[in-house]
Amino acid sequence: MIALTGLGVDVGRTPVLRALDLLVRAGEVYGILGHNGAGKSTLLRVLATLLHPACGQGTVLGARLGSSEVRRVRASIALVGHRPAAHPHLTLEENLRHVAALTGRPESAVMAALEVVGLRRAAGRRADRCSQGMLRRADLARIVVTEPALLLLDEPHAGLDRASFGLVDLVVQRVRARGGASVVVSHDAPRIWALADRVGELADGGILARHRQPEPESEWQ
Repeated sequence: MIALTGLGVDVGRTPVLRALDLLVRAGEVYGILGHNGAGKSTLLRVLATLLHPACGQGTVLGARLGSSEVRRVRASIALVGHRPAAHPHLTLEENLRHVAALTGRPESAVMAALEVVGLRRAAGRRADRCSQGMLRRADLARIVVTEPALLLLDEPHAGLDRASFGLVDLVVQRVRARGGASVVVSHDAPRIWALADRVGELADGGILARHRQPEPESEWQ
């Protein structure tokens, strides 16, 4: 699903990722920890084919990063970032219908997805009249609609109330059940360890493998 070797990424003239190696297999959930500014969001944008690497090699869903091949896989990648993706002047249902049309998904998937995330009754509400938590759940509904082969989540629990945390696990497991892979980045170690099959720490621009959960006194706890 993902294979990166010696990857380097610059933002402007600033090196953010350096000599990064990463392998994520089909059906796997890979968690990435790191402090603010470690480059976690930058890495997700590279995996989403939105940023080109400055050096090194990498493939995502079989497409070479930095080449025209990425165009054929973009529709199979879902990135959920810090900011809600919903258009503010459309209702939640209209937003998802637009997504379904762009990705060739049936209209019936829209209301079913809103039901999964507990927003069916709010389907007719405009996005700019929704709470932050509702918009985060709408982003998760987008994943249910599109059924991506590769799911990229950036701090997915942020903005959600505790009662909705399980929705993140739910959408990740739905991707896994179809043979897809997920990469989840966060600074919240306990949640990442509970969700992921393997966890790496992003520091000094490269992934450092962590094979077991740290003891409670660790800095990540």
